[in-house]
Amino acid sequence: MDDLRSRAEPKCPMMHTAQGARSNRDWWPDQLNLRMLDRSAAAASCLPTAAEYAALFATLDLAAVRADLKALMTASQPWWPADYGHYGPLFIRMAWHAAGTYRVTDGRGGAGTGAQRLAPLNSWPDNANLDKARRLLWPIKQKYGAALSWGDLLILTGMVAIESMGGPTFGFGGGRLDRADPEQDVYWGPETQWLGDQRYRGNRQLDQPLAAVQMGLIYVNPQGPNGNPDPLESARDIRETFARMAMDDAETVALIAGGHTFGKCHGAGPETHVGREPEGADITAQGLGWISTFRSGKGADAITSGLEGSWTPTPTRWDHSYLEVLFRYDWELVKSPAGAWQWAAKNLAAADMAPDAEDASKPVPIMMTTADLALRMDPAYEAVSRRYLADPQAFADAFARAWYKLTHREMGPRNRLLGPLVPAEPLIWQDPIPAPPEPLPDTQAIAALKTRLRGLGIAAVDMVWLAWASASTFRGSDKRGGANGARIRLAPQNRWDVNEPARLQRLLASLEAVQQAVAPAIRVTLADLIVLAGAVGIEEAARATGVDLEVPFVPGRGDATDEMTDAASFAVLEPMADAFRNYSAASVSQPVEHLMIDRAQLLGLNATEMTALMGGLRAIGVTYDNRRHGVLTSRPGHLTRDVFVNLLDMSTVWTPSVDQAGIYEGRDRASGALRWTATRVDLVFGSNSELRGLAEVYAAADGEAAFIRDFIAAWTRVMMADRFDHH
Repeated sequence: MDDLRSRAEPKCPMMHTAQGARSNRDWWPDQLNLRMLDRSAAAASCLPTAAEYAALFATLDLAAVRADLKALMTASQPWWPADYGHYGPLFIRMAWHAAGTYRVTDGRGGAGTGAQRLAPLNSWPDNANLDKARRLLWPIKQKYGAALSWGDLLILTGMVAIESMGGPTFGFGGGRLDRADPEQDVYWGPETQWLGDQRYRGNRQLDQPLAAVQMGLIYVNPQGPNGNPDPLESARDIRETFARMAMDDAETVALIAGGHTFGKCHGAGPETHVGREPEGADITAQGLGWISTFRSGKGADAITSGLEGSWTPTPTRWDHSYLEVLFRYDWELVKSPAGAWQWAAKNLAAADMAPDAEDASKPVPIMMTTADLALRMDPAYEAVSRRYLADPQAFADAFARAWYKLTHREMGPRNRLLGPLVPAEPLIWQDPIPAPPEPLPDTQAIAALKTRLRGLGIAAVDMVWLAWASASTFRGSDKRGGANGARIRLAPQNRWDVNEPARLQRLLASLEAVQQAVAPAIRVTLADLIVLAGAVGIEEAARATGVDLEVPFVPGRGDATDEMTDAASFAVLEPMADAFRNYSAASVSQPVEHLMIDRAQLLGLNATEMTALMGGLRAIGVTYDNRRHGVLTSRPGHLTRDVFVNLLDMSTVWTPSVDQAGIYEGRDRASGALRWTATRVDLVFGSNSELRGLAEVYAAADGEAAFIRDFIAAWTRVMMADRFDHH
C-alpha cells in the first residue's frame, strides 16, 4: 500500500482566485464547464434521496456483495496487475484516502459523498493511481447500481480487503449519499501549486481548518516535512494532522502500523515518466491518469509515491511483522530508484526479505519511510508502538477500532448508519444520546408546558437566544452538534464565551425548575424544553406585532451526560463567529460575512433561509451580550421585517465608527443624527446584490407574509437539523 504522495517539489502552477480559494477550473482550464447546465436538477433526477437510498440499501444482500468483493481481490487484471496477486493493499489505500480527508475542525471531507471520484480529489498527487482501484470496482458498482453508493462501496471494499488478508475489522455502516458534482464548500488550502505548503504561520502553525501538511496530500509527506528526512520533525507533523482528523497517539500508531502491514510503495523509476493526473489527461484516457512511460508502466514498473518496496516480508497477510522489523533493525537513509528518501534495514536477514510483487520466488529488501521511523524515534509514539509490539491482541483491537473510526467519523451518530454490519457498541466519538423517557409529551402536555414557560417571566428574546445557542452548533458536514442531547449544559459548551455562561446558567435553571415541577405527570427532557422555549419566544414576539402563529415542535430529544460526551472533541464545535448572534471572537481574522456563509452552509440553510433568519433574530434582539448592533428596529422583541426596511432606507448613510473597530454607524443623511449601529454581517445584506434582492422582497410593503413564512421555516430547519429520526 503506497503510504502517501512523497514528491517534495511543487508542480502545476495556477492562478489565484478570490479569497485565496482555488476552483477546479483554475487547476484544469480546459475542463468542461458543466455549471452551464442545470446541475442541481440533474443530480436530483439521477441520484436517490436519503430516504430512497435507505430503502434501496435495505434490499442489498451484503453477504453477496462481500463475496463479489472478496473474489475481486485476487482476480488480477492485465491492464493493472495486482501486486503479489492481491488487490487488497490497493483497496485499503483507496478507502483510507477516501476517508482520510476528514478534518474535525469543520467536519468537512471524508468518504461520505464518494467525492474521491470527482475533482479535485481524483487528481490529488496523494491519490495517484487510485483511479485504477475505482475502475477495478466499476463492475461491482455497475452490478448493484443505485442500491450501493460509491461512498459506501469504497469503504466496504476497504473492510473486505482487510478481512481477505486475515486482518481484524470492527464493522461497517452504510448510508453515504453520492454527489453528482464536486464539493464546493471544502477549503483545501491557499496554494497555487501541487504540494505547495503556504498554509503555515509562525513556527509551523497549520492554518485552520486544514489538516494535511501540503496541497494534495491526505496527511503528511512520508519523506519528512517538505522532503526533509527527519523522523522527529515528521512526528510533529503526524501528531498535528492526525489530531485534526480526531485521532490520538494510540489510534495514530495503530492506523499507521496496521495499514503498513499491507502492501508496498511504488517508485520503480524517475517521476519524469509519469503523465498528467486524471483531470488533466488526454480525453482518450477516459478518466484515467498518471500514465507512465517507464517500461511497462505498471506492476513492478509502477510509479506512485516515488518510494519503492514493502514494509514487511508478508505484504498480503495480517501479522505482527511491521512492528517486529521496525524495532528489530537499525535503519539507514537511502534513495529509492525514483530519487525519494526512504530507509533501508541494516544487515537484513533473508527471512525478513519480501517477495517481489510479480515474482514470489525473487526476494527483495523491505523498507521504511521517514513517517514510519517517527513511530520509533518519537518518545510518545515509541511507547505506544512497544506496547502494541508486546501485545498483538491489543494491537489488532486498536487497529480495528481506529479503522472503523477513520472510515465512519463523518457519518455522525450511530443511528444514521445502515445495514446489519453496524456494531452494537455505541462509541463516544459517535456522540451517543439516550432515548427520551416514554411517553413523549402529547399535544395537551405540550400546551401545558408552553403555559408554564410563558409564566416564568423570561423575555421572549432570552428563550429564542437559548434555543438558538443550543441548536446552532449543528454541522451538516459530519452531523455533529445540535440541540439533541442538550449538551449546551455540559462542558465545554457551558463555558464558551459565545454562550455567555452566566446568562446560560440562569436560563437553564429556570427550565430545569419547569422540568421538575411537571414530573412525573409530564416526562420531558431538557433538550426538548430548550427547543420548545424557543418556539414560545418566537410565538410571543409575533403576538407582540399582532400575528398569531404556532411554531412547529416535535418532541423526542434525549439528554446526554458527561460520560457520553468527549469534551475535547466537542471543543472544536465552538464558533469563533456566529453572525446570527452578531458575535465574533477577538482572534477572528477572516471577514465575518464569509464566516456567516460558512455557518449557514453547515446548518443546511440556503440564501433565502439565511436572510430570513438573520432579519428575524435581529428584530427579536438575539445578539451576543444583548448588544444593539444590527438591531435596526425601534421595537426590539417583536418579530418584524423592520431590519430590512431600515437597512434599505436611503435616508440613512453608513460610515465606519471612529471609536469601535468593525462597527459601522448609520446616520440620518440630512441631520447627521445617529440612528443605528451595525457590523459587516448586517451591512452585507444591503451591499451584496443577491442578498439585497432578498432583503428587498421582505422590505416591500407586501413582504410581511413571506418573511414570517420563511423565518419560521428556517428556524424549524435548524431546530430539527439533528433529528435524524425525522429526515
